[in-house]
Amino acid sequence: MIELLAPAGNLPMVEAVVANGANAIYVGPRGWSRRRDRYELTDEDVREAIAMAHAGGAKLRAAINTNMQSHEIPPMLRKMERFVTWGVDGAIMTDIGAMAEVHRRFPALPIHASIGANILNNEDVGFYRSIGVSQVVADTKLTLRELASRKEQIDVGIEILIHANYCYTYLGKCWMSPYHRLERTTDPSGKDQFKGSPNRGGLDYRVCLESWELYSGATRWEDRVALKNDAFFLLEDIPHLIDLGVHCLKVQGREYPVPLVGEMVRFYRDLIDGYLAHPKGQPFDLTPWRDTLARIEAERNVARSEGTRLLLIEARQPVPAT
Repeated sequence: MIELLAPAGNLPMVEAVVANGANAIYVGPRGWSRRRDRYELTDEDVREAIAMAHAGGAKLRAAINTNMQSHEIPPMLRKMERFVTWGVDGAIMTDIGAMAEVHRRFPALPIHASIGANILNNEDVGFYRSIGVSQVVADTKLTLRELASRKEQIDVGIEILIHANYCYTYLGKCWMSPYHRLERTTDPSGKDQFKGSPNRGGLDYRVCLESWELYSGATRWEDRVALKNDAFFLLEDIPHLIDLGVHCLKVQGREYPVPLVGEMVRFYRDLIDGYLAHPKGQPFDLTPWRDTLARIEAERNVARSEGTRLLLIEARQPVPAT
């Protein structure tokens, strides 16, 4: 059975996505998951989220997908020990060394390699399998044929982003965010948090969406350079992905309003169930689904645009003196 994986940036969102049919939920422990802290959870909130998910028949995974320094590994392992004790169903990770250490310490815990691992080929997948990874997020640049080849050749779960944004480089590896502003703080556990660097546990200012110009010396070559950050919604591919036997379809959106995220999850739940109930081999009409998605997309774009506007304003603010 294919899994629908939904985001949760707070406890009301956990409740909403469970109620709307998510099979699994991912949450970010505060300071460890590439988001502003208001969209991350305290450890006690993670504990409550696990209980809420399980009560609704869903799984809960902790996204600990930042890159870590050596001194951050011990507090991360202590955090993971608490989550495992509370019944967390898996970890979503990017840092290679951290993945290997979590697998050594908690061999029964499923580990999923995040989109930030940028897995492109079967050799990559084989390496991650060797350090304990059981599922990988396929890079958004892969074709369905490449996905089919991977599934046939390697024993690994395949996860696909179906509702998210592209990056003009690679998703989950933003090096541009601190262009205007980078603020370093340290939490009580000793974890470094760099506000402006999602790779190191801070928010992404989305400065790629600024109005850029291109110069060669004093000569302006282009008045407006657009760095691609387009949204994508894989509606047309979902029936093919289900037929292919992909294990998990993932929706992004921890930072969106709770009702909107609930609506997004309900849309994909109904689509998946509708296709699975449809007679195999018969044409499946996506026309009504396109109309519904167009409305959801418009709501989502309004929310994201306003969020981006506020981030770009904040990015230009001076870093407070220490």
